[in-house]
Amino acid sequence: MDFHLQASAVRGGTVTVPGDKSISHRALMLGSLAEGTSSITGFLAGEDCLSTLQALRDLGVRIEQHDVTSLTVHGVGLRGLNAPRGDLDMGNSGTAMRLFCGVLAGQGFDSRLVGDESLSGRPMNRVILPLAAMGARIESQDGKPPLSVHGQASLRGIDYEMPVASAQVKSCVLLAGLYAEQPTSVFEPAVTRDHTERMFGTMGVEVTATEGWIGIEPGQTLTATDIEVPGDLSSAAFIILAVLLAESAEASITGVGINPTRTGVIDILRAMGADISLENPRELGREPVADLRVRSSRLRGIEVDPALVSLAIDEFPVLFVAAAAAQGRTVFTGIGELRVKESDRIGAMAAGLRTLGVLVDESPDGAIVHGGAFTGGEIQCFSDHRIAMAFAVAGTIASADVVIRNVDAVDTSFPGFADLLSRLGARISVRVGEPST
Repeated sequence: MDFHLQASAVRGGTVTVPGDKSISHRALMLGSLAEGTSSITGFLAGEDCLSTLQALRDLGVRIEQHDVTSLTVHGVGLRGLNAPRGDLDMGNSGTAMRLFCGVLAGQGFDSRLVGDESLSGRPMNRVILPLAAMGARIESQDGKPPLSVHGQASLRGIDYEMPVASAQVKSCVLLAGLYAEQPTSVFEPAVTRDHTERMFGTMGVEVTATEGWIGIEPGQTLTATDIEVPGDLSSAAFIILAVLLAESAEASITGVGINPTRTGVIDILRAMGADISLENPRELGREPVADLRVRSSRLRGIEVDPALVSLAIDEFPVLFVAAAAAQGRTVFTGIGELRVKESDRIGAMAAGLRTLGVLVDESPDGAIVHGGAFTGGEIQCFSDHRIAMAFAVAGTIASADVVIRNVDAVDTSFPGFADLLSRLGARISVRVGEPST
């Protein structure tokens, strides 16, 4: 499947975006490990989260799906999972694989986690090493999936200093800490998203946070609750950018999660001159939510503060396109983590922007993007959903047609993306894939 885009007048309007992917994963997992029955509304029915749902069913959890976004999870408690009959398929989801490692390390049975070609190339030692220190045994292919997890009935608590800030690693270790006999804590060198800690709190697990250390005490259990998933800011970022780059547009994106560990993209875009305001602030559970008001803006290049990197780690494809459309140059540093996402996102964005006539200077952990105008061209997105959507937004203001190849992965996080962009005025069509020229 390909996206074909022509320059168009994005008008704006009032829209909603799919539920938050990170929160949807955690709602399923923690609801399954809780005592009692949890209801989930606003669930993201993208392929990544559906992989988590199926894996939990394969582990014996009864989950009812009432409609696309509403579920009931009948929790089995921390010790109620059953040994799966076959491999647990994580699809393309690094979040699912890393978090499941933490859960399965404390079970009394063995399991095997597999994924697609992209996921099978992603590094997993970042969770294997701390889990090994807790007493788990995980076999891998040179630190990459498939992973064979040999569960232990109980684990050792540890104090783990992450070498690289990662919400997935932090969450993995904290989940394993539920099965530990001693306290468990994780030090993060930079602030990362805290959805796991917030959801722990709503389910009765006390979490401490002191000078970068996040910890839990042993012997705690999860209590079922009702979870309303807010709109995903990472998905909203593409709509925000499309409106910002338009000539004269305004949009309201309602019910979006604005967790402060996630709002780096808003801070960076505002520093570039973006007109973005937060309206009607409120909370869903312990997650802050607001409606985002966005107006067309002329962006300028900046040096992005490295301290904001961990707060915008999934939004850098959006920021690369923003930088390419801005006046002047934008400097990104400290973003080497992007090279081991669903694709090498620094390399993929640099290559795609060059195809569209934008000058990019690339380095191992950063890039300098020289703002200008987009020409047309054919983009390879390397089966990376965020690369595909970022270049779709670029295509709305390109001087010639933009074709983005093999965009099927967009459904992992933003089902209906093309339809929503079209409703805002973009000239985007979805076509069956054609041979590359």
